[in-house]
Amino acid sequence: MSPAAESDGALELIDDCLACCGRPAFLPRLAELVRSLGPRQLMVFELSAERASCLVSANFSALRLGEALAARYLDGWFRQDPLLPRLLAMPAGACEVVPLAAPAPGMGEDYWEIFFRQPMLGGKLAVLMAGATRRLAVYLYAAEDRPAKIAPALARILGRLVLMHFEGLPASATPAPLALLSEREAQVCMGILDGRKAEIIAGDMGVTVSTVATYRRRAYEKLGISSRGALFALCRPR
Repeated sequence: MSPAAESDGALELIDDCLACCGRPAFLPRLAELVRSLGPRQLMVFELSAERASCLVSANFSALRLGEALAARYLDGWFRQDPLLPRLLAMPAGACEVVPLAAPAPGMGEDYWEIFFRQPMLGGKLAVLMAGATRRLAVYLYAAEDRPAKIAPALARILGRLVLMHFEGLPASATPAPLALLSEREAQVCMGILDGRKAEIIAGDMGVTVSTVATYRRRAYEKLGISSRGALFALCRPR
């Protein structure tokens, strides 16, 4: 594909995202845009000094990177994120693009081991967004052997799209990461989070247990996880 065709494709997807901003169709469009740019995993976290919440986990590889990256990060390791002080210090409206391709200043060896070396990632491109009501970190993770090449201007557009979407959303009882899923996939995940067995979920949805298993598998693949425990880690409030 020529550079011009790639550019046109990205512009079309950006236009789709703008048209769907604040609506359920936004996150699938965003995931399609990010996938086209080459990262293995997209993560979006809302961060403060004391709390971290996952808003998006979109997987583009065979590895279950959402599980590897989110669970321990949300369980307290976010406080060791070398980019957290930078994000908290940003004035409202600011956007910064920060590539991390090697252990960065302020990054501990354990942090690098857990979030980069073990999941076989070569680094990430971070887009830090300070909004009026939320501070978001958009993380685009790259493989060791296939770095994602995203122009800073395009990365900033991605960040601003994400911020526009989430700042305009009303409060919802559905965990934010599930918005990436189809309605049926999200129903199954909500049933799991509510502690219901597959047979009960199937009865509530009017489908077979094997169909519930199919929806669960598809949901886990999209989120980058492989277990019930990882779903709880990704979705529980912080």
